[in-house]
This record gives sequence, C-alpha cells and structure tokens, in this order.
Amino acid sequence: MIRTEELYKSFGETEVLKGISTEFYQGKTNLIIGRSGAGKTVLLKCLVGLIRPTQGKIFYSDTAFSQLDKKQIKAIRMEVGMLFQGSALFDSMTVEENVRFPLDMFTNMTRKEKLNRVNETLERVELTGVNDRYPSETSGGMQKRVGIARAIVMQPKYLFCDEPNSGLDPKTAILIDELILDITKDQNITTVINTHDMNSVMEIGDNIILLHHGHVAWRGTNAEVLESDNEILQNFIFASPFLQKLRKNALENL
Repeated sequence: MIRTEELYKSFGETEVLKGISTEFYQGKTNLIIGRSGAGKTVLLKCLVGLIRPTQGKIFYSDTAFSQLDKKQIKAIRMEVGMLFQGSALFDSMTVEENVRFPLDMFTNMTRKEKLNRVNETLERVELTGVNDRYPSETSGGMQKRVGIARAIVMQPKYLFCDEPNSGLDPKTAILIDELILDITKDQNITTVINTHDMNSVMEIGDNIILLHHGHVAWRGTNAEVLESDNEILQNFIFASPFLQKLRKNALENL
C-alpha cells in the first residue's frame, strides 16, 4: 500500500498539490483521474520520487519514502515498475533487449537467468516469440505490452502507469486494461494509474481518486460512480450528452 499525508507541491508561486491525503491499495487498480491541470501527473511524479513534494509525507507500506536519502530511495525503486505514456521503448534495441534493460541495470543475474525471466515475462503479456523484433516492427498495442513487460520484469511490488491507453484504439485499450488488471491481481501489486479513459474508470476502477484544482474532490469505486451525487465527479465523468443520458437510464433502472 502507498499513502500520502497532507502532500503539497508548488512550482514557484504556483501551488499544484494542496494537501493530498489518500491511499493506494495493494492488489487493486488505483486510478487517478481529473481534468488537465488538476495535478494528476505531479502527484504521480511525487509518488515515484521523480520530484520532491514541497510539504507532506509519502509512505510505501510503513516506510516514509518522501524522507529517504538517495541511496534509500534507490532501494525502494528496485521494487517499482513504470509504464510511460508513450511506452518509451529504445528504438535501437530489440524487444528482448528493451525488456531485459532493467535486469542489466539493477541485477547480477546471469545472461541465461535474464533470458529466462524475459521470456517468462513476454509470455505473461502474450508476446511469445517476438524477442528479435524492433519497436518499429510492432503495433502500438504490442509496444504497450512490451512496455508493461519491461515494467514488471523485476517483479515489482508497485506499478505506475501514465495514461496506458493513450493513442490506442478502443479494442486494444480494453485489452491493455484487462492485462494490467490481471497482473495486479495475480501478483498482488499496488498499481497506480493516471488516466483520462472513462472506460478504464468504469471497468477496472477498484479505487478511484478524483483530483480537482490540487485537492481530492472524490474517492470511491467504479460501482459507486453512477450513484454518486458529487457534482465535480458528475461534471467530469458525464461531460457529454450521451453519457448524461446513459447515467439517467442507469439510475432509472436501479
């Protein structure tokens, strides 16, 4: 589990996070949602340790992550996997080399042990036999799965995903959602996802945190979204007339 206590972050005179206190649960898909500029990306970067909060605390289990020195933070990061928005694969490396990269950087495993781990991980994301392909030789959905494989090859306790469905067609996006959900449950990972995708919210939102102007405006599960009377949530989720009609029909059928 990861939790934050009164987390603030400012850039100059601009305060982006304004006292975020929340929890991200183990074995669940924890979604951070909100409009552009709400503070989602800044919160995610604080959680990962890419930027330091101005004030407040971040705990990984009972460890005060935000107060560790660089060496201690590096040890925690060994337990962290990160899926970047654009997959961020190395174009000059094969799929196998991309997935193996964290093992090369952070472990003393033999080459055979690394290859076995890479193959096991590629099988987990349903990419068996593509080791020698380059990212340019794969589809957007395959690249995203390679990114997931690289993120979980170290068998992390914590998985962070920044807009995992960005640029994907709806069918592929659903497959990526299902894959992330399955990995989270199977490996009992604390997964934190920054997303704008409303299908993700409704399908895999075990724990949803809505940010609004740097504050937590609402939190709950996907099952509670339709029934919530929180005005900020409803204005965000049901921005289009189609979704407003969908919600009205759903409430009438309860």
